[in-house]
Amino acid sequence: MRGAVRTLVSAALVALALAAAPASAETLRVGSKRFTESYILGEVVLQAAERAGVRATHKAGLGGTGIVFAALEAGAIDLYPEYTGTIAREILGLEGNPSIDELNAALATRGLAVGVPLGFNNTYALAMRERHAQALGVRTISDLARHPDVRLGLGPEFIARPDGWPGVKAAYGLPHPTPPALDHGLAYEAIAAGRIDVMDIYSTDAKIARFGLRVLADDRGFFPQYDAVLLHRHDVPERFPAAWRALQALEGRIDAERMIKLNAAAEIEGRTFAAAARLVFDDAPADAAATRGSLRNALFGGDLGRLTREHLVLVFASLAAAVLTGVPLGVVAAKAPAIGQAVMAAVGVIQTVPALALFAFLIAVMGTIGVGPALVALFLYALLPIVRNTHAGIAGIRRTMREAALALGLGVRDRLLLIELPLAAPAIVAGVKTSAVINVGTATIAAFIGAGGYGERIVQGLALNDTNLMLAGALPAAALAILAQAVFEVLERWASPVARAGVGS
Repeated sequence: MRGAVRTLVSAALVALALAAAPASAETLRVGSKRFTESYILGEVVLQAAERAGVRATHKAGLGGTGIVFAALEAGAIDLYPEYTGTIAREILGLEGNPSIDELNAALATRGLAVGVPLGFNNTYALAMRERHAQALGVRTISDLARHPDVRLGLGPEFIARPDGWPGVKAAYGLPHPTPPALDHGLAYEAIAAGRIDVMDIYSTDAKIARFGLRVLADDRGFFPQYDAVLLHRHDVPERFPAAWRALQALEGRIDAERMIKLNAAAEIEGRTFAAAARLVFDDAPADAAATRGSLRNALFGGDLGRLTREHLVLVFASLAAAVLTGVPLGVVAAKAPAIGQAVMAAVGVIQTVPALALFAFLIAVMGTIGVGPALVALFLYALLPIVRNTHAGIAGIRRTMREAALALGLGVRDRLLLIELPLAAPAIVAGVKTSAVINVGTATIAAFIGAGGYGERIVQGLALNDTNLMLAGALPAAALAILAQAVFEVLERWASPVARAGVGS
């Protein structure tokens, strides 16, 4: 068991060193949200900066507005593509259609600014299958009030935002109940299959025409303008003058028709986000479009080694820290019942906190995204099985064994190290095994805050509704979970007193 702990501690030190390494002050950090258009625009910004000779990195797919904006405010990223309506309604709580100057006046107190209007408005809208809408006589959002039986499929962010479902429902007096959240990419497949009747869309989605959808008119003018802009920290133009000049050259360069084509390049033609973004630049060669391939190609792509290293660091570094913390906590809980109740309650409550909510909180507290917050979150989630099993293992030692140790004259420390922990070792290792397997799966969610790992493929696959890409992330994670369980089962058998006695005989 000591050898396993030493290995886990070494992994923790490596990961913490990586997490603590400061980002280069000369690197422009670009963020994006978890949907196709944001991925592409993030790549456009990245490529524009790199073409200007500026080092840049793209933290892609950072969840919804709450997480990516928290990352911007905390200084973990420098800028990301956003929409004026979202800034006004969701971030600042402003009504109407404020100008960029008005938005900048409101953002100034937060050290942020808006710039570089890209040239298109990507508004929210509701849509139905054309034939179904025609059969029901639905052309506007107001018409939905006459059809309370239509089934809604709405994205999680649209359901929660004041400029989304709550506002639409109130403005139009719609009688429909709030439906369960459905990922935006999956909603297209659901409406095509007839499982839902109405979905929220972005007006520049490439799949509107492909799936034959009718965009319902916003006849009461509820939705504001959602002009695409760059939301950035106020000092970006001074810190990165060359990059900022390159980004200003993008102003007005992407109209709605062009953005739809870029989205289609990724979602329909199967190009990578980077390849779709290259189409913005006039000098992009015609053969520059790399495409996503088969499951085999996606599974064994060039990023497999990097993603594996990142996932291993996330899982086993956080696990090592959890072992070093959880075992002593479990011992204290077993030997001091009054304290033990508080300890067990605390680690139990942590398990109830949704992962994305915890990530957003940690980004704000730690002032960074990526490996650091992910390690802390995974460490916290790994505590419960280890603490609980350590407590059970120590508390389950027979009274006669404790009396024998006392008869031998062993002190408290020696009894713990020589008698109690060895006897509790199988239970402790079983708890560590459970935490390891849980962490392998939970670590995939860390991709939402730019921590990498296999979840990076899953998140991109969800955005594109690309099954091969999702499987290319899920299969290695499943294989790693099975491997981790097998390794810890061997350690569990080795840790049992009977097995050790057999080895020594």
